[in-house]
Amino acid sequence: MAQAAAGKTNWFAIWVSVAVVAVVAVVIALVVWMNNSATDPGTAPSSSGVNQTTGAISVGTGEKTLDTYVDFMCPICNTFEQTYGGEILDLVNAGTITLNIHPISILDRASQGTQFSTRSASAMYCVAESDPKAAVPFMQAMFAKQPQENSAGLTDEQITDIAKSVGADSAASCITAGTYKKFVTSMTEKTPIAPGASGIGTPTIAVNGTVIDNKTIPAKGKFASLFQ
Repeated sequence: MAQAAAGKTNWFAIWVSVAVVAVVAVVIALVVWMNNSATDPGTAPSSSGVNQTTGAISVGTGEKTLDTYVDFMCPICNTFEQTYGGEILDLVNAGTITLNIHPISILDRASQGTQFSTRSASAMYCVAESDPKAAVPFMQAMFAKQPQENSAGLTDEQITDIAKSVGADSAASCITAGTYKKFVTSMTEKTPIAPGASGIGTPTIAVNGTVIDNKTIPAKGKFASLFQ
């Protein structure tokens, strides 16, 4: 794994190290609950922008792959997007990688009972189903307006407005209906566990199919070194 350039502090890795201890117990409890309660995989999106085998929203055609598992209530996911999002899209646009985005839900507990994580992940599938090209702009816009943890999150109307702002007007009824909520739950169960972790967490990152420790992600400006 490539190391961060000398003299550059990898604040993303530091934040991950601080936060991971706090969420492990909650994640373990979530996994137990899902294993006991989730039996219906729900409606699966059929868009060409969704990998029908993995459930990922796929962007690009590069031979190498980057899988990201994100929760829209997760502040570290937002930090990851703000830190590396531009570099990742450069790799996609250069034909180097295929980006596979897995919107999952592990932080419903942090939205005052509104299930914001599940609703927002379902909404991203709605957008990908209606217009695959709008999926990444929707993700970016959702993180730009990310609510604080332990708030009620965004309403379905607010999420729909974000979808409309990126051109996915036709996703509105799907978002309101929560069409892919059960699918999100079933996909969340399949999230791989990062090295050294005791349960699933976000963001989880896999490079060419191998899940990596987030603390090994290089500093900003060096993300492409993961694929060299």
